[in-house]
Amino acid sequence: MIDRRQLLEYFGAAGFAGTGLGEALWSRMQENPESPVTSAMIASAERVAGLEFDDDEREMMRGGLARYQQAYAAIRQLAIGNDVAPALLFEPDLPGVGAPIPAGDDEMRATRWPGLTRPESDDDLAFASVSQLARLLAERQVSATELTRLYLQRLERYDPQLHFQVTPTAERALRAAARADRELAAGESRGPLHGVPWGAKDLFAVDGYPTTWGAAPYRDQRLEGDATVVRRLDDAGAVLVAKLTLGALAMGDVWFGGRTRNPWNPEQGSSGSSAGPGSATASGCVGFSLGTETRGSIISPSTRNGVTGLRPTFGRISRHGAMALSWSMDKIGPMCRSAEDCALVFSAIHGGDGLDPTARTTPFRWLADRDVTKLRVGFLEAAFEPAERYDNRAFDLETLRVLRQDIGIELRPVQLPDFPVDALSFILSAEAATAFDDLTRSGRDDELTRQGGNAWPNSFRTARMIPAVEYIQANRARAMYQVQLAEAWRDVDVVVAPSYRLGILGATNLTGQPCVVVPNGFRDDDTPVSISFLGNLYRDAEALQVAHAYQQATDFHLRRPPLV
Repeated sequence: MIDRRQLLEYFGAAGFAGTGLGEALWSRMQENPESPVTSAMIASAERVAGLEFDDDEREMMRGGLARYQQAYAAIRQLAIGNDVAPALLFEPDLPGVGAPIPAGDDEMRATRWPGLTRPESDDDLAFASVSQLARLLAERQVSATELTRLYLQRLERYDPQLHFQVTPTAERALRAAARADRELAAGESRGPLHGVPWGAKDLFAVDGYPTTWGAAPYRDQRLEGDATVVRRLDDAGAVLVAKLTLGALAMGDVWFGGRTRNPWNPEQGSSGSSAGPGSATASGCVGFSLGTETRGSIISPSTRNGVTGLRPTFGRISRHGAMALSWSMDKIGPMCRSAEDCALVFSAIHGGDGLDPTARTTPFRWLADRDVTKLRVGFLEAAFEPAERYDNRAFDLETLRVLRQDIGIELRPVQLPDFPVDALSFILSAEAATAFDDLTRSGRDDELTRQGGNAWPNSFRTARMIPAVEYIQANRARAMYQVQLAEAWRDVDVVVAPSYRLGILGATNLTGQPCVVVPNGFRDDDTPVSISFLGNLYRDAEALQVAHAYQQATDFHLRRPPLV
């Protein structure tokens, strides 16, 4: 005899809990428990899938579905962890996309800050940029240990109000800071991050510490070894001071410890899912942080918290040791005080590692003094047009004016292809449900804090009704859109766009385009708004350069939340 939850195993695509269809199927199974798949059940499922078969076809299908059930049951006996990626890999650079992968070597020429002296107040020091901290550390105006203690103290001071910390890593941090001080004193530099404290979204494995994924079922989880990005930042001499919050399983800003808050207005959540990195960076509690994005989880909290975030081209940073949500969409990126800070962090962590099959090594060249007027820059013309509820238009039009008149960039109008991109959103749902299949089938999804219709438990159950054929068809349509977008943007390297207009956020997460989001104004209630600089594939540096030039001409990224 099976119960309602085991119904998932009998049809291979369930999610019927709490629906009239689920109860109907359950009733039919009770009438004939020896034959769990009936023609009537198939007829009910047809309506969900938008298909229609006749009675003879349904009868013939029963045998095949029974064999599928046996196959599903055999596969479910395997221990397939969240860290096991599918054999099918997403490729952003399809034939016809026309995005040549750059060749050559990395190059780094950061701002040098001649004559920079240590700020008089600790508050000012806490808000210094990565490039400024690098200069102060290299000149021994501040020690890594002193800086680490400062950030540890600020994390402890502001966490009760903002709830951005899951696990402090003080012991690890102080060891790393002492090592950095010894090396810097001996004239041994590991680069611009040497001695700079940072915070990690708590979906990156850190050996010896819990990796909770923000979710109650995993709050005691400990993973062996370090994520590749953690190891690379260790190698760069950066100092990990805390594991920061994320909305449970990378959705929103609600986790098992509460809701992470926006330091500009603690009555608001900090958005998500990189909630902790956004809040902690904005409040001067880390020098920089790492977040992840599948469909907005860097862009949205960066906007809400007024920090600068980089979502890199898909595949430029290894995801080994990071929680998987969507293998074809997950991306890791820095959340910092400036575009240049993002460039410095990206330079340290990008490239393949032989562990993430999607990660590839391509050169990254950051030249702080590059002449951006020679870059091909477009603007998403239709997105700036008047529309209902487009409250940020004045800020966005002023951004275009700064780019044109103050910086001297010639902006070319570009458009998005006419394509039903929103219809492809269930690609993420299907992959996420697969990543947490065991959570759904075990019933432990009930332990997640959020349980509404838009929360993960219901989304995972519902996604099990997505036919494999439709998932693959959606990815074929995705490939068509990749080619169409490449054609529409073939004459530009960077596109300026409102962060949330015309579905640009979802569209470019599906295609793998990089995006740099920066604050470009403040509302009447003193909360920040943002603008996005999108790059064509592998044009991360160019998008960062235009964002950097904009920040050199404005001061929105330098403002601090009133809370701190």
